[in-house]
Amino acid sequence: MRYLSFLLATAVLLPAADPTFYKDVLPVLENRCIECHRPGEIGPMPLQTYKQVRPWAASMKEQVETGKMPPWDADPKYGHFANDRSLTAAEKATLAAWAKTGAKEGDPKQAPPHRQFVEGWNIQKPDVVLSMPKPFPIPASGQVDYQYIVIPTGFKEDTWVQAAEIRPSDRSVVHHMVIWIREPGNKWLRGEANPGEPFGPPNGLQRGDTGGLGSEILNIYTPGMVPDVWKPGQAKMIPAGSDIVFQMHYTPNGKATQDQTKLGLVLAKEKPKQRIITLSSSNTRFEIPPGDPNYEVITTLQLRNAATIESFFPHMHLRGKDYTYRITYPDGKVETLLSVPRYRFNWQLAYKPAQPLLIPAGSKIEGIAHFDNSPNNPNNPDPKAKVHFGEQSWEEMAVAFIDVAVDVNTTRRDFMRRPASGDHE
Repeated sequence: MRYLSFLLATAVLLPAADPTFYKDVLPVLENRCIECHRPGEIGPMPLQTYKQVRPWAASMKEQVETGKMPPWDADPKYGHFANDRSLTAAEKATLAAWAKTGAKEGDPKQAPPHRQFVEGWNIQKPDVVLSMPKPFPIPASGQVDYQYIVIPTGFKEDTWVQAAEIRPSDRSVVHHMVIWIREPGNKWLRGEANPGEPFGPPNGLQRGDTGGLGSEILNIYTPGMVPDVWKPGQAKMIPAGSDIVFQMHYTPNGKATQDQTKLGLVLAKEKPKQRIITLSSSNTRFEIPPGDPNYEVITTLQLRNAATIESFFPHMHLRGKDYTYRITYPDGKVETLLSVPRYRFNWQLAYKPAQPLLIPAGSKIEGIAHFDNSPNNPNNPDPKAKVHFGEQSWEEMAVAFIDVAVDVNTTRRDFMRRPASGDHE
């Protein structure tokens, strides 16, 4: 019996003796790759047909064997994640064997059903689309300061959002963007940024309000980020009369272009049971010495109330090396929740726990970032520079974002306050 079990397990790991595209390879691509590798998405080439895939057979083998593709950088020793993109050993072996044995086409009748997508979106057809009214020009070179575009929602009542997707029209120049919810009464940018008109705040960070002055984050876009689709019964809330603020960070890439980003929203059909709130902790007071290969920066977030963590999202720039989320529970126990040992600026991902991660009140979550400012870092803009916190990609950030699920009637302000004596969250 033990020998039979061994044979069955081995058979699962071994690829077909003579794999073909339609029978063996296309199922892997459909499940793991075409979400990004299809027209209009971030993948540099489509991988939907034999004609498209055949020239990339050898390269695909190398990419999957080295772990570069699909992009997934969480250390499997710490936690399990519902959105894990990594290939199984059997899938890797199949792609490698296909390339080694001549990348045969096979019988088209053995092809699996194609995944269906809404044209132009990765979410279902949006109920609401909010767009920059006109394209924003990005020069071929130089620095583009953060741009803010205020877009009124026109919502007459509180609106619950179950899924959201940000769609730049030119991804190549979008370093990142944050979608803020500016509630009525919030004075951020009022009297300065006219609705629909790009606004670049003078003096940059000296204003001290680039974090939205208490506004909530609806969602974030970075290279490789997939849309936010929350679980049934969960949603984010846009209060009646709110504006949406697009915070745009553009990075010139050598070619003058323009971008007109849009935001698609799928609305919840009924009031959810849980509200999703995005929290963050950052450290702005650091100086990375020239040439330092492993400089450490730590951020801290104290959870005053209990919550269920739904997502981790670490953010650094070009010198980012690795990132770890570590929790200290009220009883003193320390645990690693997420480790990203190889941070990739061009594939910044969120990591969503596969099982509910209930965190008790009083817990402390640390984001531990390491930066490589040495000449050995091929992405390093200048190993001789002292590097400080800043908005541009040649500067650095150390930000630990966390999405938490709380009771639907809990506001962000409620969640951040210290419970009254005798309260039990």
